[in-house]
Amino acid sequence: MAGSSYGKLFQITTWGESHGKALGVVIDGCPAGLPLSEDDIQAFLDRRKPGRTKISTPRKEDDKAEILSGVFEGRTTGTPISLIVANMSQRSTDYGEIANYYRPGHADYTFDQKYGFRDYRGGGRSSGRETIGRVAAGAIASKLLSTFGIRLTAYTRSIGPITIEEKNFDVQAILDTPTCMPDREASKKAEAYLADCMKSFDSAGGIIECKIEGCPAGIGEPVFDKLDAELSKAIMSIGAVKAVEIGDGIRTSLHRGSENNDAFRMQNGRVTKATNHAGGILGGISDGSAILLRAHVKPTPSIFSKQQTVNNQGEDIEIAIKGRHDPVIVPRAVVVVESMAAIALLDAMLVNMGARIENLHKIYGK
Repeated sequence: MAGSSYGKLFQITTWGESHGKALGVVIDGCPAGLPLSEDDIQAFLDRRKPGRTKISTPRKEDDKAEILSGVFEGRTTGTPISLIVANMSQRSTDYGEIANYYRPGHADYTFDQKYGFRDYRGGGRSSGRETIGRVAAGAIASKLLSTFGIRLTAYTRSIGPITIEEKNFDVQAILDTPTCMPDREASKKAEAYLADCMKSFDSAGGIIECKIEGCPAGIGEPVFDKLDAELSKAIMSIGAVKAVEIGDGIRTSLHRGSENNDAFRMQNGRVTKATNHAGGILGGISDGSAILLRAHVKPTPSIFSKQQTVNNQGEDIEIAIKGRHDPVIVPRAVVVVESMAAIALLDAMLVNMGARIENLHKIYGK
């Protein structure tokens, strides 16, 4: 199938299915010399793996990453990095009955229409487990970005009607709470809300926010490959994401120009902005302030309530989905959003190296 690769110079290709033998990713274009170990990647994978909390699927997977190529004596070699994660907890029998009908909210019908055939075991290629490869690649991109002082922080902004309070922002709570909310009080409310959803055999959606700090001004292209367009494409490629906002996002449609424009000013000898309604990007190019994006995530489509659908014989039927499913996708998708943002930004920075002749002279000049 086409469309499993992303990026121009830092290019990733993910592979594998939900209930296949393994999943993984090939990363091409990572510069040589970056210190890299399986532990670096595992730290990211542990943030998305199932079975960690009561609000994630009970499917137990170690999701242990193994580096097959591209790293020697603890450093990247500049050649393709291949990573594999074995599936250890497949229960394909949970999905046997869905082979003949289409689950509401899933890609079953569209896969059948496109290919005339589909892997019905947990959604196959359209499963959320495909994001394992993205997260593994994101760990590498994030580590490389950190060498330039660029830091990405993603977290759950809201679940259902529960939204964090900025005054309660606690970075450590992102890792400590089962919701990945940086507000412990809001997290408790969200957990109670999700408990009600589970009692009624339902699910919830929410918003993931990602802040990128330390990105220099001048990254991104001014026309089709705008930085905000590339970030949006990267985030929208995550299966559960239905909308992406940069900066004030949809709220800008309610603003006047006098409210929306960010005033420039000098601070410590450099150009800064008094506000950041633009979310760190102007004209498709980074302006040096923090880049802020939000991903709107749909409710988990696999719910235990009875639903109406059709089978592949064209008959109307009623179903109740079985198996192991997350009541909310948002907390486990936080690291996926962070990873895709890191991959998109790193790729844009590598592309940007050829924007000025002096950059080439720094590398090749005599």
